[in-house]
Amino acid sequence: MGAQYALLALGFTLIFGIVGVMNFAHGAFYALGGYVAFATAHYWGLPYPVAVLVAAVVTGVAGYLFELLFLERTINDGLATLMLTLGLSMVMTTGFVLGFGPEAQEFQFPVASVLSYGGIFVPVANLIMIGVSLAIIGVVYLMMYRTGLGRALRALASDRMVASSLGLRARLLFPLAFGIATGLAGITGALVTPILSLAPHIGESVLATSFIVVILGGLGSMWGATVAAFIVGLIEAYSSVYLGGSKGALALFVIVLVILVVKPSGLFGREVRGA
Repeated sequence: MGAQYALLALGFTLIFGIVGVMNFAHGAFYALGGYVAFATAHYWGLPYPVAVLVAAVVTGVAGYLFELLFLERTINDGLATLMLTLGLSMVMTTGFVLGFGPEAQEFQFPVASVLSYGGIFVPVANLIMIGVSLAIIGVVYLMMYRTGLGRALRALASDRMVASSLGLRARLLFPLAFGIATGLAGITGALVTPILSLAPHIGESVLATSFIVVILGGLGSMWGATVAAFIVGLIEAYSSVYLGGSKGALALFVIVLVILVVKPSGLFGREVRGA
């Protein structure tokens, strides 16, 4: 699950680090990606890879428009942006229930084979999901550190006032950053929900785990979010196997709490964040 958490946490970190908004609708965009992929494959009969791409585009465009039309008006009001994203999450979840019903959908990954070696069984679907997730993470890092767009976004994240005085237009870049982040959430939902489950409220647990990952890695740190995602994934996997569901979740919170007590800014976070 580390690859899934890494993709989600990257999007969450992009929004917070660049736009300065805690996006409480991030889990809902994850669910939206799953439902768009499901509708594309189930109702339109398009191949699953095409459904994943459609999910990424739809969630990315939806996030772009939401930031441009709503968040941009209150971008400097933390409470207002929190309420807007929380309200959007509730509206989207209600829409899923009305449109698809309250029950989980029968959404299956197109590859059902299993690899076995030495008594270890690994579903091929999981390997594909991990491979695609790592490729997307690599593309995001290349974009952020090897392109002019990435340098502009990082400049805004570092010091918004100085970057704006140098000619970078936050009103154009903020919606783009938000759209990229929600697109990452959507493509994660399209990849993961056929393996796990697709139900209206799946975004809530995903949001909680993403929040833990981002805090553990350090708010605003992309590298920290990626490393923390795999740490949380490993802790969650081993604790759930050896301790059980509820005890495993408790172990995760305790371990994260201990790490934050030792290093309150997170594994790779900065003690003081720029304006």
